[in-house]
Formats: sequence, C-alpha cells, structure tokens
Amino acid sequence: MIYSKERRAEVLAACDEGKGTREVALLFRVSESWVRRVKQERREQGKVAPKLTRRRRRCWEPYADWLRAQIAAQSDLTLAELQAKAAAELGWETSDVTISRALRALRLTRKKRR
Repeated sequence: MIYSKERRAEVLAACDEGKGTREVALLFRVSESWVRRVKQERREQGKVAPKLTRRRRRCWEPYADWLRAQIAAQSDLTLAELQAKAAAELGWETSDVTISRALRALRLTRKKRR
C-alpha cells in the first residue's frame, strides 16, 4: 500500500520523538517493516515521499532486435523453435510464454504457410 507524504512525515515525527518502531507501527496501524523501511529511506536517501511510478524492465527487451530479425527471416517459426534458437544462439533460457508476450508487445505475427 502506498501512504501519503503526510502520513510518512507523521510516522517519522513519532520516531523522532523517541518512540520505538513497534510502538509507532501500532499507533499508526502499519507494519513494523514499513516503518523501518521509511526510516531507512530517509536516512540513506534523504527522501520522505513515496515512489509514484516504478519502471520495471521486461526481461525480453535486450533480445527485441534478435526476435525481430528471426521473425523477419522466417515468419513461420513456432514458439518452441524460437525458444530453442534463443537458448542455442544467445544462451537465453526463457519460456515460450515470455516469447509470446514479447512478440505481442513488438506487434510481430508468426504466419504459418501451408
């Protein structure tokens, strides 16, 4: 749960008054680990505000160009074939679901020829 900047400031003020972590957690009805984490962030980074956004990098992003090249060269590859090629050529051990999600995000289609 993300608490407001004001709530964090109140928790830190209570800690600064000399109250213990457990006492502050019970007073504000939050977890002890959260109180410790807020105190640590202030001590190490000097920040009180919560992170508003988190940028999580997808595990397949470094291989996006390789995936594009494989589909451009041979558009009828199956997910299992792409998975095997990735392991053999790049040493990238991944699941077929991850490859499928990557192809969908890159808007690459695999067309089967009959």
